[in-house]
Amino acid sequence: MARNLQSGMRLRPIDLARRHGLSTQAVRNYEEAGILPAAGRTAHGYRTYTPLHARALTAFLALVPGHGHQPAASIMRAVNRNEVDEAFDLIDEGHARLLDDRRTLQAVEGALGNLAPTTASEPAAPAAGTGGTFIGTLAGELGIRPATLRKWERVGLVRPRRDPLTGYRVYDAADVRDARLAHQLRRGGYLLEQIAPLIAQVRSAGGLEPLEGALRDWHGRLSARGRAMLTGAGELDAYLRERG
Repeated sequence: MARNLQSGMRLRPIDLARRHGLSTQAVRNYEEAGILPAAGRTAHGYRTYTPLHARALTAFLALVPGHGHQPAASIMRAVNRNEVDEAFDLIDEGHARLLDDRRTLQAVEGALGNLAPTTASEPAAPAAGTGGTFIGTLAGELGIRPATLRKWERVGLVRPRRDPLTGYRVYDAADVRDARLAHQLRRGGYLLEQIAPLIAQVRSAGGLEPLEGALRDWHGRLSARGRAMLTGAGELDAYLRERG
């Protein structure tokens, strides 16, 4: 067992709970979930914890803001099973997701660079040959289901016309642009009700300030996540050192 588990210092569940602003039930739940090492027991069956448990709880709570609750829990369970390489894999996956989100943000900013305010509300010329893009083709390009595009249509994110002969939805260049922008913003964590007014503003030729503000906020959230990952890594390293 680790050094502090063999020390004579004992902590009650309430001691850990108060130190971290939690309930005693939350502490017990974290132990049962494997986020904390198993507690010792008194002769009367009461749980006893050690400074090592306190360090584990600190590490877990520090990992949550950067990685999310479930990934942080999986990291801690792997460590407590002495499967440290698995924990490192999970951490690497979290950093990969953050990098992917940063690249998505860059893609959105790149899309913004192609949105000219003076022409955003003007209808785009139809695609050569077909007169536009059909729903299956557009869904395939975006990697989403046609049902998703139909849902976006219901909330006003895209406004395809109907082919008069077949009744099929046809997306012109402006619709394709709006669908791509909606897809990128959804990947960035924005809700449909948040995206709709941004796309409406892009269409209106009244300026891109709302979308630019959203992108600034997105930048801030990604930066905060990156810093939280650094903090979590530091606390996890301290826990690993304490475990010995």
